[in-house]
Amino acid sequence: MSFGKRELAGREVTPIGLGCMSLSQGYLPLPSEEEGERLLHHAIDIGYDLFDTARLYGRGHNEELLSRVLKSRRDEIFLSSKCGIEFGDGKRWIDCKPETIRTAVDKSLKVMGVDFIDLYYLHRRDFTVPIEESVGTLAELMKAGKIGGIGLSEMSSDTLRKAAAETTISAMQTEYSLWTRNPELGVLETCKEVGAAFVAFSPVGRGALADSRLQPRNFEAKDLRSPYPRFDGENWPKNQDLILKLEALAKTVGASAAQLSLYWVLSQGDHILTIPGTGKIPHLEENFETLKLDIPASVLAEADKLINQSTVSGHRYPDDDMRATIDTEEFPAA
Repeated sequence: MSFGKRELAGREVTPIGLGCMSLSQGYLPLPSEEEGERLLHHAIDIGYDLFDTARLYGRGHNEELLSRVLKSRRDEIFLSSKCGIEFGDGKRWIDCKPETIRTAVDKSLKVMGVDFIDLYYLHRRDFTVPIEESVGTLAELMKAGKIGGIGLSEMSSDTLRKAAAETTISAMQTEYSLWTRNPELGVLETCKEVGAAFVAFSPVGRGALADSRLQPRNFEAKDLRSPYPRFDGENWPKNQDLILKLEALAKTVGASAAQLSLYWVLSQGDHILTIPGTGKIPHLEENFETLKLDIPASVLAEADKLINQSTVSGHRYPDDDMRATIDTEEFPAA
């Protein structure tokens, strides 16, 4: 099976895009400004045509970094960004009120130096504002010619249906990989039902499924993954053993574990796209080469059986406070 272009907000794009967050925050150490800009240009050069960012990433830095590339290459890129998580004075909070959304979109346009964003997401559900009101505001911004499509991120099937009853929803973006299966509880099917694409972030398990040699004990204190249960001293050895087996399985078909993981995600439906992030050009190239592979269904089934919600150890997020901001369906506690 080979993967051709897939639809996203009325456009045809390559189904492996670039999640840009890791150029500005999360996975340490970060690349330099020059390295980040070079990686973005190289991504376009080798065929990437989908960039995904957000106002939150690097507290504005990520959109500013993208602006330097978009200045000369805007027409080569399907551009998506997000609002809904506000930040300031060392804090961050969820705010999807209409006036906040309008201000956020204008800030994104200004910072990136563009007059149109192809797809604009609500980054998280604001439980104090009806979802119909928030997406209705984005629909007004579509009519104003500022955005081309409306997306939701980390939200449930019920929320998606409510939003889709108000206006057209082009995409749902949620974490999805061999070791995070929450979208299988309903969102994947609901996306089909309402005609929305599904965009999978963290498809290689925040780097874990790409390299069994990862040493979480060496993470910098502010690395995003430091407090995550799957990387702690109790759970990581168990998960590492699964990843070693995944690497061995991938090797039998001439693929890397990261490529097998990406291929598996894209194989779960024709409406699925994915946006692995990286700050390293070799990984950027490796991810994109997945599109040239032809991995048998039998190997995908083995990968599915090896790493899944039942075999992985630890929750995907660290504490109840963080989980409280997520509207996605959750598996029952073990």
